[in-house]
Parts: sequence; structure tokens; C-alpha cells
Amino acid sequence: SLRVDIQSGERKSLPDFKSEAFAASLARLIRARRQPNLRNVINATGIIIHTNLGRARLAPEALAAMQAVGGGYSNLEFDLDSGKRGSRYAHVDSLICDLTGAEAAIVVNNCAAAVLLSLMATAQGRKVIVSRGELIEIGGAFRLPDVIQQSGAILKEVGATNKTRASDFEQAIDDETAVLLKSHTSNFRIIGFTHAPRREDLASLACKSNTILMEDLGSGVLVDLSGYGLTDEPIVSDILKAGVDLVMFSGDKLLGGPQAGIIAGRADLVSRLKSHPLCRALRLDKLSLAALEATLRLYQEPNDPFQRIPVLQALAQSVEAVHARAVRLTNELTGAGLGDVMLAQSTAYVGGGALPQQGLESRAVSVSSPYFTADALAAALRAAVPPIVGLIRDDRFLLDARTISDEDIPAIIEAFRSVCGP
Repeated sequence: SLRVDIQSGERKSLPDFKSEAFAASLARLIRARRQPNLRNVINATGIIIHTNLGRARLAPEALAAMQAVGGGYSNLEFDLDSGKRGSRYAHVDSLICDLTGAEAAIVVNNCAAAVLLSLMATAQGRKVIVSRGELIEIGGAFRLPDVIQQSGAILKEVGATNKTRASDFEQAIDDETAVLLKSHTSNFRIIGFTHAPRREDLASLACKSNTILMEDLGSGVLVDLSGYGLTDEPIVSDILKAGVDLVMFSGDKLLGGPQAGIIAGRADLVSRLKSHPLCRALRLDKLSLAALEATLRLYQEPNDPFQRIPVLQALAQSVEAVHARAVRLTNELTGAGLGDVMLAQSTAYVGGGALPQQGLESRAVSVSSPYFTADALAAALRAAVPPIVGLIRDDRFLLDARTISDEDIPAIIEAFRSVCGP
């Protein structure tokens, strides 16, 4: 490193190799090299399902299941009753069906893969009709038209950006049409002069025209969130009851499990997906299957998923509980003399492309330091162990208490001490 710096002109002279400062610099370098690239961070952003920070936190039961399966051999593809080869899907498909009312289910490695497999197995070389207002782009610039193209299907756009009717779909159907595709606009909203066809109407049209109605739900939720002020996220079971043939949704968003793409619906269609060659390339690994099964079981009686699944806990926790946590953190930072600290109103969000315009009332701890700009303080805290990721507002660093746990507070105090202390 020194040689490179000298050759580039960034350093003019050698350090004192016998000095404590040089030894300390080597120690820092060694610690940095030995530190894992993928590591735990404290999420103080107020975004519950933060894609850049790993999306859903897993329940303790899911972590324990991964540990148990990963630490030894398992019956991943072995039927213990018959002693013969089994199916990895059998560990979760009946659970998904029980929770959604679907006839059958299959799981792949993410929701984009679920859409790709579903279209490739049912519409390759044929037309897929989509409303122009639902040609969505998801994170990382992946666009639905590109997924359709890669599946080998032919995209047929209908309607307008803000208004599409069932009659637009009906007029576009011909002998080459295989799928009517509905996509939940979970990461944006079109408001004002708008119209979208009812699922029931599209289901009736699909039945009449011998086509398949699919819905890319994106996030996907198994329980009603309206009691917590979140009203725009449809429940998977309701979508299937409306007549949708196949619905695809994520495992690591509102479901609260590991990364997965869940496909639920008609048994004959799921059977076609399972037998498609692409299915093996997109299959879920044993650790994710173990975590998904454990998460799904937390939705069954006598469990209350709002008490057991971290994503739903964060959504459901009261403003009073969030306020109390923010007060505790404010008091501890103030008592330690670690900057100008204030309690602030805040708005938290679900994140992960879900419910973008519906905020959750929250509280935040607002900090400024005479020795750092807000950007410099944020950078220093990202370099802490563990890293702390927060917000900057009005030249102050904010820690939203809705995504901080009580167990995080000692680590936050220690990080501020290392950065802002004497």
C-alpha cells in the first residue's frame, strides 16, 4: 500500500516503521481485512423492509430452523415415510395452500423468478396482455416488459397510463393470447383521473376466453393490515378468491421470511411450472426453505404473527412504545454528553416497494455535533461496529425509533462514544 502511494505521488516519504503510529495503522488495516463484508447493521432509517439493508428481519424460529438444517443432514429431498426420493417443495406447499386457500403452490428464489417461470411455462411464443398503467419497474432497474421478453412471451399493452378497462383486455384477446397479467403497483401510485379493471371482471374474461389470469403481487401479505392504518395492500387469499389463477409474491417483504418467490393458485398450472426445466435453475435452497417453513408456521394458530414476526411487530407496535424507546435513547445520549440531542416527530415507512404513500407515525432522536457536519457524522457512524444507518434532516442526524430495537440501544451509545466522545 505504501509502495503504491509513493509511486502514485500521494506520499512523499516513508513513515517511521518503528513508531507506535505505524503499528497502529497496521492493526487497523488487519482488523479491516478480517472483518466480514456482509455483516449486521443497525437500521435507524424508519424503513422497516429496507432492501439495501437486507429486507425482512427473520423471526427467532426461522433462524433456529436454518441453524438446525444447515448444521447437519436433512430430509430436503427424501421422503421419510417411503424411504424414497421426495420433493423439496413438499416442506412448504401445503402450508402455503392452507394459509392462502390455493389449490397448489411452488416456491422459487425470488418474485422476479416467479414471474419469469410462470410466463415461460404458460405463454412462451404467445401473447401476454398487460395494462399500460401496470408496466412496473422494480428495484435495480428490472422492468416487467423486460421480464416478459426474456420469458419468450409477446407483450401486448392495453389501455392508457391512468385508465384501463376490462373491455380493453377483451378487445385485445385473440387466438395467440395466453395470459392476462395484472401487476400490483406496490411501489408507486397513479392518482386523480384513474380506472383499473376489477379482478373479478378479468377472471370472468379469462375463463370465457380460455386464458390464464396471473397477478404479480410484488410484496404479498397474508393478514389484514387495515387495523394499523395500512389499507392498500391486498391479501393473497382475497386475490385467489376473486378468481386469479396464479398469484406471485415475495417471501422477504411483508410475509416476513427469507428471500423467496411464492407462486400459488390452480393445481394444473402449478404442475406445469414444477415440470418446466427452468424450475430447477430457480429452486430455493435448504436454508431458505427451513426459514420459510418456520415463518409460515408462525401464521398458524395459536400463534399471533403480529407478535412473532419482526416485520409485522414493527408495523403493529404502538406510537407509545416507539416514543418510549426514543425517549430512552435521547436520555442516554444526553446523559453521556454526546452532542445536541432532541426528540423529534418522524414518519416511518413499510419499504420494500410496499405502500409507498402510507406512512406510520413514529419518533426519532435528532443529533448534531459541534465537531461534525451531519454528513460526516453519518459517515463516521456507518464505520462503527456495528454500523449505524440513519437519516439526515435539516443538517441533523436522525435515528428513527420504529426500526431500532431495545437491544440496539447499548451499541448505539457505544458507537456515539467512539465517534463523538472525548
